[in-house]
Amino acid sequence: MLLVMVVVATSAAVGLTRAADSRVAEVERVEGLSGLLAGSVDADGNLVDENGNVLDDPVDLPSENYLLVGSDTREGISQDDPDFGVIGDANAVSGQRADTIMVLRRELDGGAAIVSLPRDLWVEIPGTGGSNRINAAYNGGAERLVATVVETLGIPIHHYVEVNFVGFRDIVNELGGVTICFPYPTRDVKAGLDQPAGCNLLDGLQALAFARSRTYQEFREGQWRTDPTADIGRTQRQQQFISAAADGAIARLTDQPFASGDLITAVSASVKVDDTLDPFLAAAALKQSYSGGFTKYSLPVFSDTVGDKSVLRLGKGSTELLDYFRGAGPARSIE
Repeated sequence: MLLVMVVVATSAAVGLTRAADSRVAEVERVEGLSGLLAGSVDADGNLVDENGNVLDDPVDLPSENYLLVGSDTREGISQDDPDFGVIGDANAVSGQRADTIMVLRRELDGGAAIVSLPRDLWVEIPGTGGSNRINAAYNGGAERLVATVVETLGIPIHHYVEVNFVGFRDIVNELGGVTICFPYPTRDVKAGLDQPAGCNLLDGLQALAFARSRTYQEFREGQWRTDPTADIGRTQRQQQFISAAADGAIARLTDQPFASGDLITAVSASVKVDDTLDPFLAAAALKQSYSGGFTKYSLPVFSDTVGDKSVLRLGKGSTELLDYFRGAGPARSIE
């Protein structure tokens, strides 16, 4: 989402609003979320603050939370695609699951923060009469996932943004790749990640492998060592990638403003958003917040077992952290 907003906002800033607007209008909308989303747009489509006052400038929007979802659906991949064998077809997974779930908070007075919700987090799933890993909520659609975050975790969500595997790859490729630094030779045989030590420019497929890696290994002291933090390490790498990608997008579009045309095309073909989100207004507000600082949080969790499932549960300190994203507490310092 942050990368998407940077692309859209920078396009507008360099005078490409009209061309970008025609592309953004093609973005697919996710219906059925209006009763779950916290309001920042009134019935007439005007931006409003928490008291219902109409706002003229998007930078005056109150603090907002965006639910960012990376779907594991392979929708849009064809057998002619050169990466078909790696990504897989639409039958590669049964149903659909949320491979990545994050909450991005944009503050009115500047600054933005993000927290990852580990896919193995054990929570009550509204509408099912039971509990499951949070990524399973998406199997019931975006509405059930939003309901889980809002009702079970108590985090108000103002906007929803989703991108699938193919879209993620295409956006990174149009960006020209994203640079990630590896202290050691790194691999994930299952995901297809293979990188030497150093700061390397990842193409879309390797970026996807990095963001999805669940069996992440580094070659240290003469042997391959698997990351013992599992899903926790995975969420931290995803946050690292988003931050690097957003920085890279700003740098590239500042130097090559007309490159945004192809990026906007990739974004519009790959992203789904809620009915009320205006990409340009959100982009203007979010880009300003991002320039005021970007904080990455890890949710305190601990491992547990439910039946034959390995899961994660909320740990000590999670209430205080979630209270910030709920709008009920101050930002936490990172220890």
